Amino acid sequence: MLELGVRSFASPSAIAAATRLGAYLRRHKIRLVHAFDVPADLFAVPVARLYRTPVVLSSQRAHRDLTPGTTRHLLRLTDRIVDAIVVNSQAVARELRGQEGVPASMIRVAYNGLDTSIFRPEGSRASLPWTPGEEPVIGVICALRAEKGLHLLLDAFAQLRRGKLLIVGSGPALEGLQTRARSLGLGAECHFQPAQANVAEWLRAIDIFVLPSLSEALSNSLLEAMGCGCCPIASDTGGNPELVLDGETGLLFPSGDSHALAERLRTVLDYPDLRRRMADASRQRAHREFARETAAARMGEIYREFLEKPR
Repeated sequence: MLELGVRSFASPSAIAAATRLGAYLRRHKIRLVHAFDVPADLFAVPVARLYRTPVVLSSQRAHRDLTPGTTRHLLRLTDRIVDAIVVNSQAVARELRGQEGVPASMIRVAYNGLDTSIFRPEGSRASLPWTPGEEPVIGVICALRAEKGLHLLLDAFAQLRRGKLLIVGSGPALEGLQTRARSLGLGAECHFQPAQANVAEWLRAIDIFVLPSLSEALSNSLLEAMGCGCCPIASDTGGNPELVLDGETGLLFPSGDSHALAERLRTVLDYPDLRRRMADASRQRAHREFARETAAARMGEIYREFLEKPR
């Protein structure tokens, strides 16, 4: 493993690290460099091109609307010097084509992979502050940021007042969400739990997983919930519809609409058999189509395509 120790692109350490990386690429005759995400795109792509690596790929794993202005402009420069950009959803591919002007011929889709040995219904469950099985648990596990739209989940839950609500995660939106929960009078019906390392155990304690994102590429949280056998409800933004097939492996609702979310929740609460059928179908799809091995095989296809191309 090569650790470069870059803390800032504006520091002298970045130049030294670039020289070390370039020397490593030459010494080991590296034929393909794939930068995984935004910071690596900005660093590894120019270095690999400077040192004449035959194949250089970048990645876009989130919507660029979430990327600050200068960084976004720099990413557009890297778009022009790579052989291809690997994205994790068709939604991101559409954005790159429509907003960034990237030719479709330069985009390759490789979905995120799920570790099915971990994210499966079998296994231990986290202990919750409510009696197990008393009422369905509606929940979400994610970083608590504004773009996750978790205020919509609180509002929808307040409209129904059925089941229990579990929000697991940490982040800058936590205090505002807790304040909103208090103002809605949710009390002991709603429990906030800090971010946990044993994610699968907490997912197994959730019956209905809700991801009300306002912006999303391809959500690992949603994919992991599907793998653990939760019934998913998600906003229809970004890559969510690529994971949740509406009415088959879960339910979708219009992004930003808490009333529509409340109706979807009412449906799966009123019809537990439907909820269980969609949860099982969701689990099967996650394990069949999004397993880590499937994702690795797809990435291998992309690498072979460029390595075997005549130059």
